[in-house]
Amino acid sequence: MQLPRPVFEPVVDQHESWLALNPRQGCPKACTYCFLKDRGLTRVRPTELAAADDAVRQLLTSPYYHPEAAVALYTCTDALATPPNRRHLIRLLDALAAALVPNPLVMITKCAVTDDVLDSVVRNRDTHGQRVIVYLSYSGLGPTIELGIDHQALRANFPRLHAAGVPIVHYWRPALPDNSSPDSIETVLGLATRYADCSVSIGLKVPPGSRHQMEELWPALAHPDLDPESADSIWPDADWEALRNVPARYAGHPIYQTNSCALAHVLHQPDRFRVLDTPTCRHVNRCPTEQRTLCTAAARETPPITENAITQHLTKLGHPGIPYHWDAQNRTLTIDVPVDRRVCLNTSQVLQLTVHAQRRPQDPYWTSRFNGSRTLIVEAEQRQWPPTQSP
Repeated sequence: MQLPRPVFEPVVDQHESWLALNPRQGCPKACTYCFLKDRGLTRVRPTELAAADDAVRQLLTSPYYHPEAAVALYTCTDALATPPNRRHLIRLLDALAAALVPNPLVMITKCAVTDDVLDSVVRNRDTHGQRVIVYLSYSGLGPTIELGIDHQALRANFPRLHAAGVPIVHYWRPALPDNSSPDSIETVLGLATRYADCSVSIGLKVPPGSRHQMEELWPALAHPDLDPESADSIWPDADWEALRNVPARYAGHPIYQTNSCALAHVLHQPDRFRVLDTPTCRHVNRCPTEQRTLCTAAARETPPITENAITQHLTKLGHPGIPYHWDAQNRTLTIDVPVDRRVCLNTSQVLQLTVHAQRRPQDPYWTSRFNGSRTLIVEAEQRQWPPTQSP
């Protein structure tokens, strides 16, 4: 069978919760739910699109760059999947440290954290104050779905990174019927709550064009009344209810459905994405009281934004003269023409405001709560959450 031609992302891009830095793309693994599958970027040798020094230059000169954003490294591969990837990662961490890049760095992996990588993370932390947060993508799925993953090595990362003082976010995704049983949830939480700073559980994302791929994993998504590509996230009913009723013995472990809130918690920073006091904040995120207090205090001190600042920022992103309406009282920007999600997400993050805009039809980025999408809960019954549209 002929594989699709690879479709690469930009080396520097804006995602929902962070900037993405992708100097190597393509993964030898074959997780059946992976969004890279339709792009021809699974079961392949990673391709280098930029050397480490060039990747740093592209990051710092990108119009999307800002020094307070988290930067996720290698989101179109697994940074630890191959020796060339690991060597590139070590060079990149060194180059970022040498350039005094202040941003916190995120590394997402299902692979073993090798000695050379851990030594690099600790060395740059101790010498340059570099902040690396490791997202361990552990969801209780087996080798028939996560093909090529050594799950024993993945689980061993938790105590090893914890002992080295490296912050861990347990990335609990995707949510599928296969990992929604009580035994599976108990197994995952039993490990993650011992070592991780928090968990991020975000259901299943269905990027545009990948519905058929996800239906093969989860046949219920083929129901004619469902539109999984328009949902913020999709959950099996059993998993959704389990997360809303986590056993008391795990009550002290923060569990978020908003990744930006998990980052804020780990970095001891307030929310920059206007999640505070939304239905997800009030009724879904299991957030510590001290974090909510920090976010509430910061929200009272958010600096005002002028229309001139908005215009300048949109011009910087390549949209001079774009029509918009600005509601200063509600801190909400409405762009009157279709634009890429990256423009909305970056403007929202940098200026700390709510952005509404029509989605550009060719935009490959998945939908999210930032453009009004809601959570879809499937299985025992089909419903959306929250019941009414929320900002």
